Amino acid sequence: MSSQLPMLLFLVPFFAGVSMPILAARRPSICQPLTIGAVAVMVVLAIVNLRVVLNGGPIEYAIGGWAAPLGIAWLDDTIAATVVLTISAVALLSLIFGRVVVPARLERSISYHTLILLLIGGLVGLIFAADLFNVFVFLEVAALTGYALVGAQGGKASVFAFRYLLLGSFGATLYLLGVAHLYAATGTLNMADLATRLPQIVTSTAVAGGLIYIFLGLSIKMALVPLHSWLPDAYENAPEAVAPLLASTVTKVALVAWVRIEYSLIVPGLEVGHVPVLVLLEELGVIAALIGGALALIQTDLKRMFAYGGVSHIGLILIGVSLGNPTGFVGGMFYLINDAVMQAALFMIAGALVHYHGARSLDDLRDLGPRSPWLTGALIVVAVGMVGLPPTGGFFGKWNIILGALEAGHLVAAFTVVASTLLTLGYFVRIFACWFNRSAGAEAQPQPVAGSLRVSLGAISVSMIALGLMSDSIVRFLLESLAGGGV
Repeated sequence: MSSQLPMLLFLVPFFAGVSMPILAARRPSICQPLTIGAVAVMVVLAIVNLRVVLNGGPIEYAIGGWAAPLGIAWLDDTIAATVVLTISAVALLSLIFGRVVVPARLERSISYHTLILLLIGGLVGLIFAADLFNVFVFLEVAALTGYALVGAQGGKASVFAFRYLLLGSFGATLYLLGVAHLYAATGTLNMADLATRLPQIVTSTAVAGGLIYIFLGLSIKMALVPLHSWLPDAYENAPEAVAPLLASTVTKVALVAWVRIEYSLIVPGLEVGHVPVLVLLEELGVIAALIGGALALIQTDLKRMFAYGGVSHIGLILIGVSLGNPTGFVGGMFYLINDAVMQAALFMIAGALVHYHGARSLDDLRDLGPRSPWLTGALIVVAVGMVGLPPTGGFFGKWNIILGALEAGHLVAAFTVVASTLLTLGYFVRIFACWFNRSAGAEAQPQPVAGSLRVSLGAISVSMIALGLMSDSIVRFLLESLAGGGV
């Protein structure tokens, strides 16, 4: 049974999604409960799966019984199990939150809930995929459903969804072109096989070009500066009910896909044309972290501010995983898990502000402090996590990235983490300056909020603190996984 867990984690949302048009054809009102129920089952399976992997080691799953390299291989290791649990839990809380803010037109929409479930299924398949072509397949399943969900609200959201589609399709083309280069050079797409064949030919033009194309394609998907332009517009205009799910999962899972490729195929110290590959990736992360933070600081629209903050944190994660040492890698991956939770929390708060107060910009936040205690509490917790203060997990992720940078002697990377933190502090200071700026005679009566909002915000706030309190254990088993070759 335990060997089937990766497939079960994929099939639960996928089967629920493709069955939705039949199950809900006569009773569209069951769409939302079915979706939440399927993801709740996923969370339970993901917890069991993580325990199995921690106790028994990685699960190698051959679809249809055909072993790699002929068959399709999935790898369920510590990193995959941890990220799948994170994605499942964040998706569940996002869907519970979505009950509050979903428009009536989408609440009973079969296609809308089908897209959500297929998105989650695609993300799970992408995390487990152990060959480059199936990474592409699941990347596109997640991307196509993401485009549709961004435009589900209609109006100008459709324009930005189409722009997202164009850029995403260009990224997919680059990725597939890179896959073709590697296949032509090696005759295989399985990452384990590639890891044994590439060292002898890694500096060849075909291999170098293939890796560059793959990285560029995934850079668009993960919104790495300067290929990030689609993200702020898409997330600003996506429906409030689905924005937390998109913001917390899509770019993070694309980055996880690159991490798998990077650590399978690129060894520390590798140079292509006398350019150290990991150092180049680290420098790209430095640029992204600083530019994303600076752009977030100058925004007045809350969703755009949070979106650019996410762009900055993609840079921080890329710095960590590209330092070439276990400390930095673990710091980057631990921060990725925390950032998924924090981005979901930020877009939940932004969606609730629009729903209850019609607040979209900084100027709209005035007088909200005393009127929104639940939003105020959640915002304080997420601000502490984003800035990177204990006891939240954000602190321990950044701390390990800084330690990894100092261990590698990369002072610029360590400085970038600190500078990005100060930029993050800057835009939260702007938010709180408006949030607690009470006008004379303003109504201070707290406004009631739905129970679903209390559950989702309360649970996600507790999660940010719990990740910090459990950081030692999480960092330890991530280090053990890395030492055992599981990435």
